Amino acid sequence: MASASTDERIRYEPDERCPPLVAIGVGVQGALLALVPLAVVAAISGVAAGQDERQLTWTLVAALVVGGIVTILQAVRVGRVGLGHIMIMGVTPNYIAVSVLALAEGGPSTVASLLVLSSVFYFAVAAWLPQLRRVITPAVSGTVLMLIAVTLLPIAWDRLQEVSEGAPAFGGPGVAAVTLIATTILALRAPRQWRIWSPLAGIAAGCVAAVLLGLYDVGRVVDAPWFGLPDAGFPGLDLTPTAGFWALLPMFLVVTVVQAIKAVGDGVVVQQVAWRRPRATDFRLIQGTIYASALGTLLAGLAGTPPTSAFSASTVSLTNFTGVAARRVAYVVGIILVGLAVLPKLTGLMLTIPNPVMGGFLVTAVGMLFVEGVRTVARGGLDAPTTLVVSLAFAMGVGFEQHNVFEGVVPSPWSSLLGNGITVGAATAIGLTLFLELTKPKRRRFEGRLDMSDLPRLDAYLQETAAAMRWNAASTERLRSAGEETLSSLLRPADGEDEDKTPRLVVTASPEGRAVDLEFVAAVDEENLADRLAYLSDHDESPAEWDVSFRLLRHYASSVRHQKYHGIDVVTVRVDGSP
Repeated sequence: MASASTDERIRYEPDERCPPLVAIGVGVQGALLALVPLAVVAAISGVAAGQDERQLTWTLVAALVVGGIVTILQAVRVGRVGLGHIMIMGVTPNYIAVSVLALAEGGPSTVASLLVLSSVFYFAVAAWLPQLRRVITPAVSGTVLMLIAVTLLPIAWDRLQEVSEGAPAFGGPGVAAVTLIATTILALRAPRQWRIWSPLAGIAAGCVAAVLLGLYDVGRVVDAPWFGLPDAGFPGLDLTPTAGFWALLPMFLVVTVVQAIKAVGDGVVVQQVAWRRPRATDFRLIQGTIYASALGTLLAGLAGTPPTSAFSASTVSLTNFTGVAARRVAYVVGIILVGLAVLPKLTGLMLTIPNPVMGGFLVTAVGMLFVEGVRTVARGGLDAPTTLVVSLAFAMGVGFEQHNVFEGVVPSPWSSLLGNGITVGAATAIGLTLFLELTKPKRRRFEGRLDMSDLPRLDAYLQETAAAMRWNAASTERLRSAGEETLSSLLRPADGEDEDKTPRLVVTASPEGRAVDLEFVAAVDEENLADRLAYLSDHDESPAEWDVSFRLLRHYASSVRHQKYHGIDVVTVRVDGSP
């Protein structure tokens, strides 16, 4: 009999082979879900950057190719690169605002160079993810997402007024209103299985309204051939960076950090919906999706198109509605996206979408981006210090975005850097987070080996921790037991391993009111401790000898969280003290 927690809607898990016809059918749906937002965001990025028709066409074609390649790479998982799940990749709007500034400073080659350097930083974030977990918190990343939304809103609003000469004055706002209304009504009231198509339906409704008002020019579609590639539009790299280039680089790096944090959230949610039986998040796979996204940013910079980002909402919706999470689907999606790049009539159709329609779509996307930022902050918890960090950082970012106090005081281009809302808000959030981290009560630290022979030293360390917190005997015993069982749970039966290969263990104790958080950092086996604890909760039969420690740990600790990275494991155990 299946466990109550088993999701029987999942017909094919990532590691299972689904029939080719099923993979093709679901893959076509996934490609359609990705195509419209990918094309619209790519076109909006090009229009906001002032690109001509040739550059716009190249931007869209390159975006299709890069998005398809990275979608396949996410599923294939080459070495440490890739999530190993379906992850539909498309174009992110997060770089639009900073790209506009870079284009004004040095043109397309400057943007390409900044993206290439940003990709290097992206790779570094993936490698350093375990060390950055205390600084790049949900509060920091959520605040920056909200600030990006605030920065993008004026760009979306400008698109509403861009209509051809001779068009009625109300044409732009009217078409945008039709797009917004159609999208909103379908998203709120359409049957569940049709809601994922609401953006596509909204854009289609806006295009129909544009045709009726004479705002739709189909000449580009008619003149385009059926097959072929556009003239190369690669902007090249700027090998002689100016002062403006270096002033813009921190802005791009801030957005890159946000992209990396978004990739973490995307990887978590995709893992959660892909299995019949819930599993704990494998942060090695999270690092893999960040590596793949970094490679996508590198390819985008080299190709002269906006960077890729995961369309996690479309991916999750596709899995939920079809019950298919097999990796074969991602291969089909990627192949379709790359194949569409050689169909000029299709790219022409996408590029003829009127700007007010794209503006209406972007207004919706900006609103969703802002809410995603709020959700990110909320997921991390909103205690009093975090609330102050988020509110102050957001206020500083919005204030500087509205009025740059460094304009005229600091010479250009540094005034643009210091007065950029995203940069100021991110710096404020990171600075306050570091302040909180550095001024916390001093953590007690234990260093040893991941070996039971070091248990007496660990036990003495835990007794000193309890004594410093003035815990009673019952609380002290609970803390000692939790530490012992965590150590036992991390160990596997000896397989004749060389003693020199015994991993090191670092334990830190952080008081939190009447509780204490024990953080165990070590390199251990492949199994996730949180998965093991979850498994035990569903099975009441007599435990195997090795399950005893897991059961005892669940008894002594109020919470256990396990984050597994490449080469490092972080287990956080919270033990509550008795009053």
